[in-house]
Amino acid sequence: MTIPDAVILSDIHLGSDNCQAKALVDLLESIDEKRLRTKRLILNGDVFDSIDFRRLKKTHWKVLSTIRKLSDDIEVIWVAGNHDGSAEIVSHLVGVTVVDEIIVESAGQKVMFLHGHQFDQFIERYPITTWLADTAYRWLQRLDKSHHFAKLAKRRSKVFLRSSDKIREGAVDYAWKKGCDAVCCGHTHLAMERVERPVSYFNSGCWTEKPCTYLILEKGVVTVHEYHDAKPEAATTDEAEPVMPPTLFAQPA
Repeated sequence: MTIPDAVILSDIHLGSDNCQAKALVDLLESIDEKRLRTKRLILNGDVFDSIDFRRLKKTHWKVLSTIRKLSDDIEVIWVAGNHDGSAEIVSHLVGVTVVDEIIVESAGQKVMFLHGHQFDQFIERYPITTWLADTAYRWLQRLDKSHHFAKLAKRRSKVFLRSSDKIREGAVDYAWKKGCDAVCCGHTHLAMERVERPVSYFNSGCWTEKPCTYLILEKGVVTVHEYHDAKPEAATTDEAEPVMPPTLFAQPA
């Protein structure tokens, strides 16, 4: 059986109220138990919502300890996102390599991974509008646990869609200049699959709304997948109080 070259996750936002940490722990444990096989795990940015570790809950620390455990068995690469903070802190915390971008060759195809915030001019030009929109989005998620209305609002926002398109266009152009065949981003929280010439574009979505999504790279082909009820499935694309563990890498009791 062929083992995929990579499983790709992004936009976990540990420390946020809408982080789907329990679901992510289940997915990570399926990799650890070889139910979901892969040569490497790529964390494509925004693993943290902020580096205020006081916001992390028990399940959030469980995510970090499981990632650290996986790094003893497979290659784990952390691509820096705009929320992740210092690469030195992240690298020390989880014991993995932290990079700004990486190119993986699979079956002769060069696939680039970067978070994508580098091409997002809107958040720099309009920080207050961005904050207001993000606040409204999170409020809708709390109001409706299925996240249906939050997703609907996002997908009907012309500003969001234009920003998403700008990020895709910027990433594709950058990857083409680097001689890549495909580029995989995060940042937008919108899972996407655009197979086209000269460079295909993919987005791994997020782990802050349901269904959570991720990418798999196998034999030069990138596919989008959804997580449902403790069982990873192929996609048809189109709590506790905060706890600091007794030691940095130990799981809280």
